[in-house]
Amino acid sequence: MKCSLCDSETKSFSEVHNRIYHRCITCKGISLHSSFFLSPEDEKERYLLHNNDISDKGYQDFVAPIIQTVLCNHKPNHNGLDFGSGSGPVITSLLRKKGYNITTYDPFFAPSHNTLTKKYNYIICCEVMEHFYNPAKEFKLLHSLLNPDGVLYCKTKLFNESIDFNSWWYKNDPTHVFFYTTETLQWIATNYDFQKIEIKKDVIIFSK
Repeated sequence: MKCSLCDSETKSFSEVHNRIYHRCITCKGISLHSSFFLSPEDEKERYLLHNNDISDKGYQDFVAPIIQTVLCNHKPNHNGLDFGSGSGPVITSLLRKKGYNITTYDPFFAPSHNTLTKKYNYIICCEVMEHFYNPAKEFKLLHSLLNPDGVLYCKTKLFNESIDFNSWWYKNDPTHVFFYTTETLQWIATNYDFQKIEIKKDVIIFSK
């Protein structure tokens, strides 16, 4: 099995809950074998179970670090994109309340392909990258959508060697198919020509 991010060879990593995972020998990403991917219909049904209510205080607190980072680094008139905004675009709602110009895109809930023909000062990808069936394709797209000095803000749970993968709760969502390490993020930054990467507790920042 080739890595869906860097196309390198992978090694068998784990078999748990009747699903098989491989780990890349180059970028150190962990991927679910594609035979276990959900159909688009089942994937959408799973997303509808997520509690992304725009009025939910808990979820507002969860995305607050990304919101604050955008408010500190961008002006209201900058073009922003909430990529993978979901059924309840909390981030978009909160930023629009602050007067920010931000657009949503989601393949299931806001599938406007016109959105993907424009350029953006910043893109937010919150709890989305672990869902990428083809991360190479998606990161190439995200990089292409940014202005020359654009910034990509991501949020996901990172795997590290102190975690017991077989008991790790984050892998249990059937729509979570690719898991990143700090090495994986560094590989993305280098190979997609980002000039800088900052890996913080609550946000990953790729600067073009």
